[in-house]
Amino acid sequence: MRVHVPRLRALVALLAVVMVLLSACAQIPRSGPVGKSKDESAGNSNAPVFFPAAPRAGASPEAVIEDFYMAGSGYEDDYPVARQYLTQAQSVTWKPDKRALVFREAQVVKTAVENEYVYELDLAYSVDADGIATQYPPGTKESIPVSLDQVEGEWRISKVPDGTAIPEETFKVIYGAYPIYFYDPTFTYAVPDYRWFIKKKTVKSMTSALLAGPAPYLRGAVVSAFPSGMKLARESVPVVSGAAQVDLSAKELFDASAEDRQRMQNQLALTFRSQPDVINVQLRADQDLVRVDDDGSVLPPVVDKSVPARQIAVNNGDLVRYENNRVSPLPDIQSVAGLGPHAPAESPVSQTVAFLNGDRTTLYSIEPGQPARQLTTRSTLTGPSFSPHDWVWTAGPGASGATEVVAFKPTGVAPGMAIPNVTVSPVWLSGRTVKDFRVSREGTRALVISEANGKTAVQVAGIVRNPDGTPKDLTAPITLLTSSSPDQGVWVNGSTVAVMASSATGTVVPELLSLSSGDPQQLAPWDGLTGLSAGNGSEQIYGQSAAGIFQRVGNGWELQLKGPTEPAFPG
Repeated sequence: MRVHVPRLRALVALLAVVMVLLSACAQIPRSGPVGKSKDESAGNSNAPVFFPAAPRAGASPEAVIEDFYMAGSGYEDDYPVARQYLTQAQSVTWKPDKRALVFREAQVVKTAVENEYVYELDLAYSVDADGIATQYPPGTKESIPVSLDQVEGEWRISKVPDGTAIPEETFKVIYGAYPIYFYDPTFTYAVPDYRWFIKKKTVKSMTSALLAGPAPYLRGAVVSAFPSGMKLARESVPVVSGAAQVDLSAKELFDASAEDRQRMQNQLALTFRSQPDVINVQLRADQDLVRVDDDGSVLPPVVDKSVPARQIAVNNGDLVRYENNRVSPLPDIQSVAGLGPHAPAESPVSQTVAFLNGDRTTLYSIEPGQPARQLTTRSTLTGPSFSPHDWVWTAGPGASGATEVVAFKPTGVAPGMAIPNVTVSPVWLSGRTVKDFRVSREGTRALVISEANGKTAVQVAGIVRNPDGTPKDLTAPITLLTSSSPDQGVWVNGSTVAVMASSATGTVVPELLSLSSGDPQQLAPWDGLTGLSAGNGSEQIYGQSAAGIFQRVGNGWELQLKGPTEPAFPG
């Protein structure tokens, strides 16, 4: 027997939400010893609260299963309504915060075993206990086994896995995507790690997730000021008069250097900056305040590193600078017109430039006052991309034909001397052809667009480095869903990329893909877009066609200049 749970039911449940508007942020007292305190559920005080329906007398097993999962929206006070659908023993052991499965559609399916069913989902997301979300394309199936018994004549669930399952529409109301922050290995840049938390319980959830460490795709690529094993000393993070009181295990906190404690406080302050009730952070040990003295030796990390306003481009067969809608020569760079430069890139920290030859088989670099140097030759190469550490990256087939990602550091290497280089062959790229490879502005992540068997994947991997900064490996990536099959992409900021499937003759619809949202944002269509570049933010996106260079303006494109081609911001 199959009982369908229609999308309409989820919408009706949404319409039945009772919005409990709690008091707004308390004003900080100007006198007196007592402050306004919020407990461990501190977060968005205006977040909606769901009051799901209690069990109905005489409900069928199928209806009990449906209603139990619909009651998963009632998270306040530890899911009291949902527990009413469980037997007493199961109610005690069920852990709803273990994970959340988010579905587009769901149905109850009876198995051949008496009183055993499966809740069959078209899975949109899964969110683990640390808020790490995995997105799935439509048609992804997940089956949850459920067993029932009769208790005083009413069906109750006697066995069910930990976690909840809620409709996608409900999920988007209850949960929000929030960045927790880690550092690049030099502690220079802040790197966002987006997590999904219940909006009313964010402060404690953020703290626990931060202490647990980065998401898998960032492990090894970023670092934390909090040592492994450090935990909350109490299961709450109260916010008192705007101060988030983070009570940590005393030994690890006192063993940390003053510099590390300052970095801990900075890391928490960045993580909490999305929370309107949090003004500052207090580190505590056994509830006693631990002073964090700022002597100026620890600089706050750079958030959302920007790129210079200039672009490098090709004009009349040679490399040029494109800035303020004008073209000028690259300072002190010799002509490379004889090499037929394409896909140029410029270092964000030096004047080093890299480019491909006309048939995109050879990678060159060039520095002021020096001739161009050949870095590698392969059957095909992706356009070069620089990290802030002056490593320039590209990808292409190796000697055996297998995909390799290579990085070179040509800056400051005297003519005739060997250029440091690294080759990595991640297992997850086996059998795939890399279409584009772009390093993030802070250098800890890479946007990788690859194809296998006619299917394209847009992914973000972490860049693992040795202690001296030399690249070592790429982590297993996360996948960003897109409605097209892009062949190129660029970083727009620290959490967003723009991608497109280029075409010299057809209409192209670029998309913005965000680490904080599962829904691609389509930009205005434009005919014949063959190139894409991005500066600082979504208003500084440029497209290239035979008609010239266009900039995104509002919901359209505006011609900037005809002549130069293949513009690219530093990086």
